[in-house]
Amino acid sequence: MALSGVKVGLAVGGSHCNMSRAIATMGELVELGADLTPIMSGALMRDTTRFGTPDDWWGAVSRVTGKEPLTEIPEVEPSGPQHWFDVLLVMPCTGNTMAKIANAINDSATTMAVKAQLRNARPVVLAITTNDALGMNAMNLGRLLACRSIYFVPFGQDNPIVKPRSVDAHLERVPETLEAALEGRQLQPILMEWRNPA
Repeated sequence: MALSGVKVGLAVGGSHCNMSRAIATMGELVELGADLTPIMSGALMRDTTRFGTPDDWWGAVSRVTGKEPLTEIPEVEPSGPQHWFDVLLVMPCTGNTMAKIANAINDSATTMAVKAQLRNARPVVLAITTNDALGMNAMNLGRLLACRSIYFVPFGQDNPIVKPRSVDAHLERVPETLEAALEGRQLQPILMEWRNPA
């Protein structure tokens, strides 16, 4: 893998049920030599769920990346003009975050990071995980698929019978998706059958 020394902005969305998978993938990126700068969403910093507490996620992300997460818009804004990141990874990318990116809404550190990266036409990689990607959010997914500088971790329907509109990214393919995005290409195929890694 050609990620050694690559500066990766890591915008962590509030998909609490996918955080354990995401943290494992962060660890893999660190092992491959990537330099991760974490940016955490407000939902992760605010909400306690059955999957964990804000302190749990803060501690886990800090330990894996070796850095304290950025959480405020002013902290992240300089990343654009100062060219902090070679690539920005949004993982997990929730339906809420996806909709905001598609509609140019900038109201959090996560969306600020995306805006700052795109202003320089640098790659943004989305690892989407949302129950409505093929529902009300399908229009936003379609818009982002057509955008320059935005790339997707390959994804599939994680439970098409019970949750027919739900889509989940293949996080095991994050490293090669980042490599492809750095070369200006979308890893193919984007649509893949989804199997639970557990």
